[in-house]
Amino acid sequence: MNQTSKPVWLTLAPVIFTLLWAGGYGVAKVGLQYAEPMTLLSLRFSAVVILLVPFYLYFKPALPKRKADWLHLVVVGVLVQAVYFGFCWWAFRTGVSAGVLAIFMSLQPILVAILAPALAREKVSWKRWLGLLLGLVGVLIVIIARSDIEPPTIIGVGFSVMGLLGITSGVLYEKRFGGTAHPIVANLVQYAAGFSVVFPIAFFFETMQVQWNGEFLAALAYLAIGNSILAISLLLAMIRAGEVSRVSSLMFLVPPLAALFGWLLLGEEMPPVAWIGMAVAAVGVAIAARKRVSS
Repeated sequence: MNQTSKPVWLTLAPVIFTLLWAGGYGVAKVGLQYAEPMTLLSLRFSAVVILLVPFYLYFKPALPKRKADWLHLVVVGVLVQAVYFGFCWWAFRTGVSAGVLAIFMSLQPILVAILAPALAREKVSWKRWLGLLLGLVGVLIVIIARSDIEPPTIIGVGFSVMGLLGITSGVLYEKRFGGTAHPIVANLVQYAAGFSVVFPIAFFFETMQVQWNGEFLAALAYLAIGNSILAISLLLAMIRAGEVSRVSSLMFLVPPLAALFGWLLLGEEMPPVAWIGMAVAAVGVAIAARKRVSS
């Protein structure tokens, strides 16, 4: 099949994925108005598992044969689903805005680009370090610009950094130990692993009270179906079709889109200077993400 006959859904997939992913920040904050972080995560993960079970029973994909393969799936699930989302949603509860958190998370490709070669004892280019520096400068500009509207807290920034380290560690671990498990099996195991970590925290340290209303149910449905199943399925499909570069380029738009959704859904303000900070961070990510044309 040649390039001109590429299906329409594949052409639109990068844009749809980026919108779904960016919208998840603001929608999560909406859901957190009616449930505590670990309680909402427990509901999200259990909903995803329940929705995926029929697909597993229908397609009957092969299960991992080695214990090590099961362990690798569990570790990635804990790092990405429990550590990343857990700390991010705790950051939301401390007042971190959707746009600010999205900028923090936009640094993840830069850290992976820097740490992956470092772990393999390869030289890291000065452009990657410049990209990381610009990304950090962009984050600081946004935080300072919003300080008059919503002063940042040390714990909120700390939670954001821990969330960033969680997703970065998960990606690096997946790069090092990731196998060939079927996407349905991988998602089932990883979301179940995430649930096994966050539910005990919710049970022992939260009230687990939920205000069940239409807005909360809509947020939960979006997080489980749109942000978890559809977005991840699109990402995997694009990886198989060789469309990852287009996703990477559009990911620069996630922070401003997240800020836009935060404004529409929650009324979160972004001063003009904050948008400059987002642009600086986007440039940093773009510089760090560019592949070298020569070694």
